[in-house]
Amino acid sequence: MKLSPFAAVAIIALLCPVAAANAQDTNDQQLGAVHFETSCNEIAQRRFDRGMRYQHSFWYKAAREIFEEAAKADAECGMAHWGIALTYLDNPHGPIPAPNLAPGLAAIQKAKSAGAKTERERDYIDALASMYVDYDKLTHTQRIHAYLQAMEKLAAKYPNDDEAQIFYAITLNTSASPADKTYAQQKKGAAILEPIWKRQPRHPGIAHYLIHLYDYPALAQNGITAAELYAKIAPAAPHAQHMPSHIFTRVGYWTESIASNLASVKAARADKEYGDQLHGEDYLVYAYLQLADDKDARAVVDDMSAMTGFNPNFRGSAFALAASPARYMIERSDWIGAANLTVRPSPFAFVPPITHFARALGAARSGHPEAATADIAKLAELRDKLREEKDAYWAGQVDIQWQVATAWQLDAEGKAEEALKTMSAAADAEDKTEKSPVTPGPLAPARELYGAMLLERGMAAEALAAYEATMAKEPNRYNGYAGAAKVAEALGDKAKAKFYYEKLIALVGGTEVDRPDLAAARQFLAKY
Repeated sequence: MKLSPFAAVAIIALLCPVAAANAQDTNDQQLGAVHFETSCNEIAQRRFDRGMRYQHSFWYKAAREIFEEAAKADAECGMAHWGIALTYLDNPHGPIPAPNLAPGLAAIQKAKSAGAKTERERDYIDALASMYVDYDKLTHTQRIHAYLQAMEKLAAKYPNDDEAQIFYAITLNTSASPADKTYAQQKKGAAILEPIWKRQPRHPGIAHYLIHLYDYPALAQNGITAAELYAKIAPAAPHAQHMPSHIFTRVGYWTESIASNLASVKAARADKEYGDQLHGEDYLVYAYLQLADDKDARAVVDDMSAMTGFNPNFRGSAFALAASPARYMIERSDWIGAANLTVRPSPFAFVPPITHFARALGAARSGHPEAATADIAKLAELRDKLREEKDAYWAGQVDIQWQVATAWQLDAEGKAEEALKTMSAAADAEDKTEKSPVTPGPLAPARELYGAMLLERGMAAEALAAYEATMAKEPNRYNGYAGAAKVAEALGDKAKAKFYYEKLIALVGGTEVDRPDLAAARQFLAKY
């Protein structure tokens, strides 16, 4: 009987431990290079370094298992338990998942009881303890700022410890205020990492964290190099395949974003990392829709809706499952479809508002303002719940959704002046904050929606200003070009209309999708 190549490899791995070990080493080589010096014994040190290669690419489950192996190899290796506690942070750009708090605290306590032979290691353990101690009394914001202060002291105390500098740099990002438009902490973090990257070009955490630090409209161009290289540094990590798309989304490189997330989704599916898969698919849907590739976007949404076995406590999964169907409707102006979306239950109070917002906007823009009332009321209720939970960021995001939905309901009711005032306030509020890393962007930028409302009211000059302001922040958006072209045409500015219609046609390439904007663009360009 002739064995398939896959079966042969499996048998060799089972029969030959050396071959299996070599395969493991080969996989590790696909995760970059990290050496985090500890006082643990040689075996534990090797395992610890290996765990850090996974951890720096946010591969938490695998990293945790390896840190546990390090702890077994050296009973006095307190840093192995520190590593375990680090994995329980999950994505540090959001609060620690509730189920992770108790085991994370237990890991820190084990780190202290196991002992650390050096003052440096004890400082690392004490710093991370800030994220877990008194978690039932202190908010995430209080704990992340305490951790930032501890990491700042640690980095200053050990200036030659690259890992200390790296962890301090990413904490500057995770603790930064979304209202700080100077991006002072992000710039400081990037300035720390850039010179270290020259010394350690294969370190996965440096490229990864630079992408996060540059994941802002004003800084995104600085992150293109990291975006182009991170997936090459750690090609085995699903998250490393996905992260470049954060920058590609910011600069409007949709083809590159699609390629990045196709690779990420494939790797995540193979490793049953369903949270990473859904997160990557949400970014895929966003990118496909900008190219008017509605067929592929719909296929991804359907695949997401059919998925089972994912962790409902993973923020990225919950967000993606709500956002992708909603953005599919809103980006295509399918207002009836948006109004009929089903709200999925979620343990996160900021997730159901996504669907309630889409439903309210869809109802109002399809001429049924009365049908939007219940969803608008639900937005207010969930916003207030988030305020009570002291989640200021998501309370603010839901409040913006409430304002936008309310504005369009007022518009549908013929209350134009009040509608424009409310919509302008929503756009201003959104401009003062930042998107969360959990999303490629809002279902539709508030200022872009403001432009659409202005155009409907015959205020073409003001509408063009709104569309162009949005383009500066969210480049290469399909609806940005389409809206600006229609406004320019309404103004009688044939040159500018031609410019934006040509941009729209170039953006979508040879798509055969029958969107009304594309038909209008082709008709206009045929005449001019």
